[in-house]
Amino acid sequence: MPTKKKPTATSRPERRPELLAIAAEVFAAQGYDATTVRRIADEAGMLAGSLYHHFDSKESMVDEILSTFLAGLRTTYDAVLDAGLGPRETLEALVTESFRHIGRNLAAAAIYRTEAAHLATRPGFQYLAEARPVLERALRRTLERGVADGVFRAGLDTRLTGRFVRDAVWGAAAWGPTGATDAPDELARPYLALLLDGLAPRP
Repeated sequence: MPTKKKPTATSRPERRPELLAIAAEVFAAQGYDATTVRRIADEAGMLAGSLYHHFDSKESMVDEILSTFLAGLRTTYDAVLDAGLGPRETLEALVTESFRHIGRNLAAAAIYRTEAAHLATRPGFQYLAEARPVLERALRRTLERGVADGVFRAGLDTRLTGRFVRDAVWGAAAWGPTGATDAPDELARPYLALLLDGLAPRP
């Protein structure tokens, strides 16, 4: 939770990214519905009225936080899928880049994980429901290509496996500073070893 600062009546336009980062931390810690504009302003060390010079509502703040986070995630996945990697390397890259993106944006990822379902029912937030299958589709496409190429075993349930991998990756958003924020690559490596090589001892 951000450390409280003494409120002041001044605000600067260049503070917008900083204010969004503070708002993300507050939303992640308290939940969207329980968070007030006044609380965000208190954490930012400014008057609530000054915050309205940057954002017209807490809704516009969470919208910008989530839409920016998801746009970055989609760009990341598109880059991996367009890189011309083999199926196994693509799967590894999708998982690793997911952990990295979550690690760089842990508060936004936590908000998405906990708030997206009910926010998606509100006007202007339909994109949250549309974003949910993005990673699953990318994973399933990769798994299907791997089965066809003989890289993954025949008969693999690509739909179930894709959902399993997606949910396991998103679960990292709940782990706090002992998870994705410390070393995303170190988190992804054992996960991928378990996913791709299983629990059985190597011959």
